Amino acid sequence: MSLTLRKTLKFTGYTIGGIIGVAALYVGSALALSAIPVAKTDPNAPADVTVFLHTNGVHTDIVLPIKTDQIDWNQLLPIANIPSQDSTMRYIAFGWGDKGFYLDTPTWADLKFSTAFVAAFWLGSSAMHTTYFHSLAPGPETIPLHLSRAEYARLIAYIQRSFALDAAGHAQHIKGHSYGQDDAFYEAHRVYSFLYTCNTWTNNALKASGQRACLWTPSDKGIFHIYGR
Repeated sequence: MSLTLRKTLKFTGYTIGGIIGVAALYVGSALALSAIPVAKTDPNAPADVTVFLHTNGVHTDIVLPIKTDQIDWNQLLPIANIPSQDSTMRYIAFGWGDKGFYLDTPTWADLKFSTAFVAAFWLGSSAMHTTYFHSLAPGPETIPLHLSRAEYARLIAYIQRSFALDAAGHAQHIKGHSYGQDDAFYEAHRVYSFLYTCNTWTNNALKASGQRACLWTPSDKGIFHIYGR
């Protein structure tokens, strides 16, 4: 075996070993840190507003009433931006994620390596996905959370800060993109990565509003584990 070939094989071995090591560290950290709970800030807070934590099995959303005396989300996000324009909707789900992944991957079958790579390594931009519901019931994939008015105000502020507004203070609707008749996409702040995922955003929303959360998690499994699911 030539010296050049031995060096090449050695380098390849180190590279593969390094990748496996980093992946193992990431998975181990995710499992360990997502198992460490952050307690509810005020266990005795009154239950003034009911919101929901929802997952599709991979991605989590925070679901809120469209209108309360604290906020009317129609003011920031006009119902005319969803294809159905159904004004009888009562709940709105908020999810944050990589813009390219959201817009180019409506189903897992559409996922491309290039899309995943850009999303994982801070190379893309982000978007907010809003989905509307007439009703929502507790179940394995949907957990009700009861917030005080003060906690809800902090959650509202956290979500509002995630939208990238234009100079006039309006949410920037990404036209021509939706998964169905009752959802819409908007420009957002921050950049997605394997360290800050859609579920990290949701977990931070829980922390911001004083709810139980994980110390850190990239997955929905960590969040739902904290809530006994």
